[in-house]
Amino acid sequence: MPETLEQSAGRFDTVLIANRGEIAVRIQRACRELGLKTVAICSEADRQAPYGKTADSFLCIGPSTAAKSYLNQDAILLAARLAGAGAIHPGYGFLSENAAFADAVEKAGLVFIGPTASSIAIMGDKISAKRAMMAAGVPCVPGPDTALPDDPATIERIALEIGYPVIIKAAGGGGGRGMRVVPKADVLHEAIALTREEARKAFGSRSLYMEKFLEHPRHIEIQVICDDHGNAVWLGHRDCSMQRRHQKVVEEAPAPGIAPDTIQPVGLSCVQACLQIGYRGVGTFEFLYEDGAFYFIEMNTRLQVEHPVTEMTSGVDIVQAQIRAAQGHVLDLIQGDVTCEGHSFECRINAEDPETFLPSAGVVTHLALPAGPGIRVDTHIHAGYKVSPYYDSLIAKLIVHAPTRAEAMARMREALAGTEVEGISTNIPFLRALFEDGAFAQGETDIHYLEQWLKLRRAA
Repeated sequence: MPETLEQSAGRFDTVLIANRGEIAVRIQRACRELGLKTVAICSEADRQAPYGKTADSFLCIGPSTAAKSYLNQDAILLAARLAGAGAIHPGYGFLSENAAFADAVEKAGLVFIGPTASSIAIMGDKISAKRAMMAAGVPCVPGPDTALPDDPATIERIALEIGYPVIIKAAGGGGGRGMRVVPKADVLHEAIALTREEARKAFGSRSLYMEKFLEHPRHIEIQVICDDHGNAVWLGHRDCSMQRRHQKVVEEAPAPGIAPDTIQPVGLSCVQACLQIGYRGVGTFEFLYEDGAFYFIEMNTRLQVEHPVTEMTSGVDIVQAQIRAAQGHVLDLIQGDVTCEGHSFECRINAEDPETFLPSAGVVTHLALPAGPGIRVDTHIHAGYKVSPYYDSLIAKLIVHAPTRAEAMARMREALAGTEVEGISTNIPFLRALFEDGAFAQGETDIHYLEQWLKLRRAA
């Protein structure tokens, strides 16, 4: 007879971490605290990664390019078998939202620490995700829950029904790619053609959808955790409006200026959506927020880069909760247990020029990190560490927590002042300047603010 969820709880004692950098360190720490062994993997470029020394096993799975290492599904599965791992944690990026990989992991007799392949597939396609959210009562951006047809006249009618400006998006898109704003009708068909081709090249599908373009929204997220026993909770909300080229730079929790009775129905609808699709593990619902209304845009079926700000305010170890859910354990908290205290900020510290934002590779010759009450640094680098040109430029996350937003901003200013990275260029000077900005300090920003702020700085 097949084992029940209760019988399978704790069925793995070794986790292969299919990722690199700071998130590999974070997952490794959570596993050790749960009494689990870890297997770290690396590419040729990451052979000297410090987390390799603290793992129970450390295997090189391929060349420096991600396509031949961290994205090589067969190599990762082989490494898991060789090391005796019973589960694979994908972290974020790379294969974390790849439904085919999740399915391959389960078919290999291993546990994928994340949602099921079917949940990833539903939420990974923006059209099916929107349809599922509408069915669960989650508020969505105005626009149909179907792909755009090829017929030009029908496309024109849909745009008129929504009302200009509209935004065209790739159904399989993400990361700010495969989207184009259309301000008026005379550029609609050109935008459709360009976005279809961009979507085909980036995501292997020409499928597009259309929504109302909100002109001054904020980016608000809701974190959820679910088990396999029909239990789910949401852990408050985050504001991720500080973005450059659709990439987040600074995140905070909670989102300033949103009353609890405004956000609560949205959080509960997210929980309901998870229960309807049988979601397991952690996930994030992303919304645009404008004029007091929320509009669902997508769900990330994985751990988020910015999860620490929610951990700091909720007191919940999100990575451990994710692992325990994959083990089959019952969620150890109910919604009434969730209380969010104080305010938290996260700065993404990147190896890049603070003016041009071009990546900066090289050896870290000096590193000084801040410490003290309410300060946390998630990183994998050290003095002597070689920053590779092959991967994302994120080298550290600086997180602070304080009783109020103003105190948290002051604490972040001091923490940034005490952060020193030499030998490579970083965005620390840019972050220091941003935390001196008056509008940001007042919480008076939207998703377009940072781009406008940068233009004014360059013009000055």
